[in-house]
Amino acid sequence: QERERQYSPSRWSPRMDKDTVIQAHVAVMAAGTRRARDSTRTALHVPYGDGDGDRLDIYFPPDRAETFPVLVYIHGGYWQSLSKDESGHAAPPLVSRGVVVVAVGYDTAPKGHMDSMVRQVRRSLAFLVQRYSGIRGIYLCGHSAGAHLAAMVLCTDWADYGVVPDIKGAVLVSGIYDLEPILHTYVNEELNMSQEVAQRNSPMRCIAPAVPAACEVLVAMAQHDSPEFRRQSQEYGQMLRAAGWSVSMLDLSGVDHFDVVERLSEESYVLTQV
Repeated sequence: QERERQYSPSRWSPRMDKDTVIQAHVAVMAAGTRRARDSTRTALHVPYGDGDGDRLDIYFPPDRAETFPVLVYIHGGYWQSLSKDESGHAAPPLVSRGVVVVAVGYDTAPKGHMDSMVRQVRRSLAFLVQRYSGIRGIYLCGHSAGAHLAAMVLCTDWADYGVVPDIKGAVLVSGIYDLEPILHTYVNEELNMSQEVAQRNSPMRCIAPAVPAACEVLVAMAQHDSPEFRRQSQEYGQMLRAAGWSVSMLDLSGVDHFDVVERLSEESYVLTQV
């Protein structure tokens, strides 16, 4: 019961009860995405593969430039809810500074399995590199389950994909980096992971030694994340640092697991600024 509680982010919000905070989160993210789509030049539902879920949305700056940085946003939802259609809220403050923002879709459970979700996100990056020659650096931003998927990107053998994306930074927000603790919780009912699948897809178990040009990693967590989520963030950051990665930790006060990323639509928010 305690493990279930620790891995139920909605139970830790001081703002609302556990059901209301999730409903509010979906509504805020969807409304922010609609505003971004209305105010930004976009290419929506772009296929990056042959599957139905292989789609991404691209938000372009108002001024066209020959070269541009790209921020790739990977949504959360415990690998079983949300989509790219609630993932564009962070675009407006960034496109105004010349950043192209990409919201990645992937097949959530039960249709999607952990191995395939990881492959989809990796494949979406390979697609972007092949499609846009003007990219000058990719920055990943993942929230919760999306932070897990972004962390799995950092340990990719790109030889399998034919390109090597120039990943300069990763912002991992309120993530989960060891999947074994959730094997025997409600989270795994839809995911149906075996221990082998959980181990194979745990970022803590596949940290690659940093190369000299390795990207900078920001591991962020919310004050009102559960103690287990906070522990996982701290341990993963420490393990990356021990492997030679450039790691910063950011503990965001006054926010929970949900508004920690909802506020990325605000230009003055500390995480938006970083």
